[in-house]
Order: sequence, then C-alpha cells, then structure tokens
Amino acid sequence: MLRERLLAVGRELYSSGMIAGTWGNISVWDDVKNAFWITPSGMDYLTLVPEDLVLIDITGQTKEGFRKPSSEFLMHLDIYRARSDVKGIVHTHSVYATAHAVANKCIPPIVEDMAQIVGGSVETASYELPGTEELALAVVVGLGEKNAVLLANHGLVGVGRNLEEAFKVCQVVEKGAQIHLMSYLLGTPVLLSDEDVRKMRSDYLNKYGQRKGE
Repeated sequence: MLRERLLAVGRELYSSGMIAGTWGNISVWDDVKNAFWITPSGMDYLTLVPEDLVLIDITGQTKEGFRKPSSEFLMHLDIYRARSDVKGIVHTHSVYATAHAVANKCIPPIVEDMAQIVGGSVETASYELPGTEELALAVVVGLGEKNAVLLANHGLVGVGRNLEEAFKVCQVVEKGAQIHLMSYLLGTPVLLSDEDVRKMRSDYLNKYGQRKGE
C-alpha cells in the first residue's frame, strides 16, 4: 500500500510540472519495516512499478529492491534521522520556488495556507553539490522544525506527517513563491506577523481537518 501511494504521488508530481524528466525524488517512511521506500535513480515516474522502489534502513543500508536508489537518498536519510515527525519527503525542481533558491531569497509566509502547513518562511540551505552528505546536512539545518526548505541553485524539499502532506507542502510553497514574486509587481508585500504565523501553525496541527470523535 505504501509503495502504491508513493507511485501515485510520483505520477501526480510529474503531471503537475514541478519536475522535468526523471529529476526530483520521493520517499515514504514504513513504520512496520523501520525504513523508508525511495524512488530509483533516473527512471521515468510514469513507468515505475512497486518493484522498482528501494527500501533503505536508518543506517543507510539497502534492505529490499534491486534498483540503484535516488542519488539524493542521503538527504532523505538525514531528514528521517533528524525529524521523527516526518513520514514523507518530496523533492521538486518547481520553477518559482527554484527561482527563489537561485536568488538565495527566502519565501516569507505571505499567505495563510503557507503559514499553516510550512510553519514560517522557507529558507535557503547553503549550496552543496547534489547527492553529497554535505548537502544532506545543509538541508537538515535549513529545514529546522519547519516543513520546507530551498536548496540553493537546485530546488525545493517538502516534508510532512505523511507522504500526501509532503506533496501538499510543495504545492503550497510553489504557489506562495509565485504570489511572492508577483506581489512585487503590485507594490511591497505585506507579511503576516510572527504571532499570527505561530497561531495558524498551531491551529493547523491541532484543529485543522476532520478528527476522530468530533
């Protein structure tokens, strides 16, 4: 089931235009196996089947799968090690978010859905070569306790309490990045206050959506 969900998100990610070709990567944490499933390196999202996915444990060892894992598996590994709340990770190269990453400009929480799901501004991690442990560490630092981080000259990483939330983070950040850029054409963006961001983030985590017993 987890692998099917990952493949579904991969197809949706590709159709959304937030990645091109075989770039980007996705993973989901498997509580039963105490490891994560990740997309393979350099394969078309539209042709992937469950057997193409690779299972990697918290030590970085491949436990299942015969494919070479994504070149960014170290980044996923270090995020899971640092954040026990994260159960899904999506890495995109979406245009507006990446434009901010190239300019080394944060995306402030100028819209409410971004404040809620990200928990504040999206900062840019320091530049490191792709696929390296240095990049993985920079991403963990840049992410902090929030749900999104920009990779300088590279792209965006979104995380969530499940895979679908991680994908939603990427969608909301890309929309926020576009709004941020366009708002400068109209004037000076008015930012939400830190207090309002904290309140909206708390409400999202504790009250938003349908809950059992309500």
